[in-house]
Amino acid sequence: MSLHGKVALITGGAKNLGAEIAKELAPLGADLALHYNSAKSKDEAAKLDKLLKETAPQCKVRFYQADLTTEAAVDTLFAAVAKDFGKVDIVVNTVGKVLKKPIAEISEAEYDDMFAVNSKSAFFILKAGAKHVEDGGKLITIVTALLAAFTGLYTAYAGSKEPVEHFTRGVANELQGRLVSVNAVAPGPMDTPFFYPQESDEAVAFHKSQGMGGRLTQVQDIAPIIRFLCTEGGWITGQTLFANGGYTTR
Repeated sequence: MSLHGKVALITGGAKNLGAEIAKELAPLGADLALHYNSAKSKDEAAKLDKLLKETAPQCKVRFYQADLTTEAAVDTLFAAVAKDFGKVDIVVNTVGKVLKKPIAEISEAEYDDMFAVNSKSAFFILKAGAKHVEDGGKLITIVTALLAAFTGLYTAYAGSKEPVEHFTRGVANELQGRLVSVNAVAPGPMDTPFFYPQESDEAVAFHKSQGMGGRLTQVQDIAPIIRFLCTEGGWITGQTLFANGGYTTR
């Protein structure tokens, strides 16, 4: 199914899962508005830009840098994309931050930071998406397989992702009349630099042992699911899709 003429905004789209999603959507003809958070990702953005120009020269690609933990920043991003591309058809939010600590050791500042990145930004990205996305569009947020886990140490991380399930269901209901599908996707621990700083070697081995094939989730496992939700899977809405090799289940 072609995405020719469609505009996809991917937050966190310069590296890791976001970049893999961009590489999935580009061959289908989608124009890409790719966001990244900090200047540290500028080199990855340049590499991805070069790759997309070589592999999908028909696609228009623009990059945007912003911290999306305020409504003003989110609105500024959407306004810039609308100005550059004329519209938004697909929004995929991959922004996230992990923290692994016992609750007794989590500071108020850390709590505020986790909810700003994982919950507040998702809320305002969905709000802006609801206002700007074209009829028949797609809104997708990446959450975590830990939403179905009985475990400690990830209380702030999973807890700050949990509200996104409720946001997803509510927005899906609100936008049904416009044929806009709204979903969350819950990967298992992913084999990216985002994962390892929090984990010991023993914890990594344990996480691997819980997934099918004794491995972590790969970005290549998740990006095709996003592509499906943007194409033939458009009838799916209001759901959290657990894609984690059996790491957790409901």
